[in-house]
Amino acid sequence: MYTPPAFREDDPALLRRIMREARLATLVTATADGLMATPLPLFLDDSEGGHGVLYGHVAKANPQWKTPPLGEALVLFSGLDAYVTPSWYAAKQEHGKVVPTWNYEAVHAYGPAEFFEDPARLLEAVTRLTALYEQPRAEPWAVSDAPEAFVAAQLRGIVGVRLPISRIEGKRKMSQNRSEADRQGVSAGLAQSERASDRQVAAMIPTVRDGA
Repeated sequence: MYTPPAFREDDPALLRRIMREARLATLVTATADGLMATPLPLFLDDSEGGHGVLYGHVAKANPQWKTPPLGEALVLFSGLDAYVTPSWYAAKQEHGKVVPTWNYEAVHAYGPAEFFEDPARLLEAVTRLTALYEQPRAEPWAVSDAPEAFVAAQLRGIVGVRLPISRIEGKRKMSQNRSEADRQGVSAGLAQSERASDRQVAAMIPTVRDGA
């Protein structure tokens, strides 16, 4: 991932936050048949290894797990993002030499992709994944709510994914390369957006008034 120094993010806690809040990731593997990619939810177990381990599952009919990867796999996580119009820049009034851009957060995690079919490991993985996303609900659904035989049949239709993270890249492009006046203009513009995600990005832009 191309990451100019101003946008590089190395804070482990912040990188984990982006990964967890992304919810849906994309698993990419390079194979002899070309690139293969699958969108899928993953959960991060940061108690394993230096950077943690990602777990999830794919459909057994998905050819990606059967196709040997060439080298490490890549998992893409996209965080908050927002379009930035040059109309918000103070520089537009000064000289007009401005163009549109995009502010965003992204994490790229690399590691060897491991696939498994063991029923006990699969059950643990889907149970943990389900619990993670059901937790906010007033009455969370649990895998154990379904008939045991039904769950066992469903498990036969999937393959588990385990990816120990060997290295990780983080990027937070939040107008850090712009002047203070431009950053304040972007923050104020996004804060007035009807999109909740735009307003969240507005709060992330470093400005003197925020003490940043």
